[in-house]
Amino acid sequence: MQMKHLIIFALAGIVILLGFNMMTGSQREKNREAITASTNSENIDDDLAVAESKGTNTSDVNSNTADIASQPLGQQPKAILDNATTKIEQAEQVSQQRAEQTVNAQ
Repeated sequence: MQMKHLIIFALAGIVILLGFNMMTGSQREKNREAITASTNSENIDDDLAVAESKGTNTSDVNSNTADIASQPLGQQPKAILDNATTKIEQAEQVSQQRAEQTVNAQ
């Protein structure tokens, strides 16, 4: 095989590999968007379920991020942690209530 044929073959292989990588990369991006969308909807549903079980206003769930953004930059990390802690505590209470319900049902 001559040298110029080898170079042409290598360049063609590189172009084919680049095209393949671009196709699979776009498919992965679509999958990530779908996963992110489903995860966000599940999180919103969980937040609404927790808020409803606590008897709170569901608009507060959506306004939590607005409250954090309105605070000064120095206070935002604390607000984020407080928000996460509150959600964790609410989720623990919901899971405890569900566990009690299953124990009572048995």
